[in-house]
Amino acid sequence: MQPDGSDPSAPADRPVSSPAGSSSPPPIDPAALRAELVRAIVRQCPPWLADRADDMAQNAVMRVLEILRRGEGSPALPSSYLQKVAYSAVIDELRRVRRHTEVPLEDGEEAMAPPTEAPDPERISAGKELGRAIRHCLGRMVRPRGLAVTLHLQGHNVKELAQLLGFNVKRADNLVYRGLSDLRDCLRAKGIDHER
Repeated sequence: MQPDGSDPSAPADRPVSSPAGSSSPPPIDPAALRAELVRAIVRQCPPWLADRADDMAQNAVMRVLEILRRGEGSPALPSSYLQKVAYSAVIDELRRVRRHTEVPLEDGEEAMAPPTEAPDPERISAGKELGRAIRHCLGRMVRPRGLAVTLHLQGHNVKELAQLLGFNVKRADNLVYRGLSDLRDCLRAKGIDHER
């Protein structure tokens, strides 16, 4: 047994379902499918995201079973396919975490972010200065525009903004567009120019 729970003597490309040979597709064992996906996800998952491996595996199992139900996939699931499913599940979770990371608007609060390599003190200082400048610029904006930009920077799309703020999609889009323009102008006036 290896540390990740996998069996080194197991064949590398074994299917989760029984081999095809009959006219009807073999049944899928959801427990075996889930166990295989958990092992694959744990191998590919960064350590700070490991506590979500079960949730990612559950989502991946649901995806695979739905594909099989619709008849789009092969009833025999080789390990290479499950590795791709696991990889996709990890990437989806990373995107979800990145999209929903919240940035506090108060000076005293610190943002909770996944642990990364320790940046040098100069980058930390520059990041804090940029954060203060952004908060100051957002505070000077007209309230609806400032709220729209804040939500946009937190990862919400225009449709979500419209729902959260109670505006139609066109107005939310205009608020974000004009607000980002105001934010760039304000940051430039402060001597900060981060165009990409």
